[in-house]
Amino acid sequence: MRLIWTLEDVDLFSMLCPHKFKAYKKEHDFLNYKKEDYIYFEEDNANKVYLIEKGKVKIGRYTEEGDEVIKAILSKGELFGENAILGMDKRDEFAKSLDNITSICPVGVDAMHDLMRDNKPFSFRIYKLIGFRIKRLERRLELIMFKDTETRVDEFLKELAEDYGYCCPNTGDTVIKHPYTQKDIAHLIGTSRPTFNAIMNKFKEENRIDFSRNEIRLKISA
Repeated sequence: MRLIWTLEDVDLFSMLCPHKFKAYKKEHDFLNYKKEDYIYFEEDNANKVYLIEKGKVKIGRYTEEGDEVIKAILSKGELFGENAILGMDKRDEFAKSLDNITSICPVGVDAMHDLMRDNKPFSFRIYKLIGFRIKRLERRLELIMFKDTETRVDEFLKELAEDYGYCCPNTGDTVIKHPYTQKDIAHLIGTSRPTFNAIMNKFKEENRIDFSRNEIRLKISA
């Protein structure tokens, strides 16, 4: 089950997107972005959260040296900019479109607070999502700092299986259909694309995995 998309069977897009509500529908427009367009920058005012209708969005920050640090790459149905819910006035990250067809649904913080105040189970799930994101980021940073690249790849494959995987009934293998490119994954785990590709090929030779462009299969023998 994809934890971020469903929030334990709660369809965020259906529940939150303002065009679903009569009170917001007339005033609401989707925001469309091309590849490499910024949705917001570090230090921008944090007065909205965003849902992805289609496309992919990269979340990250820049170091003092100008290097890009990738925190997450999100796709259809996922929520970002959620720290605004916690009262953050300024962004501490950037959000950038990775596709030429990215469409974003903005939700004002006040509207989000109204929804959360009126629906305690939903409010609980939103805070659970924020906690889940923080723990995952902490775990990824810990791996980058203290683990070798092969271990980081192995752990990321397990993370992908949790978010996008399902069991193939014929073989028992875990099939992962995911939205990432090899470059995306390499950035997320703090390595280069050639190194990531070499490790994936090594895992394939060991019969631990099989993979194509947007699908990875974790072998049951692994």
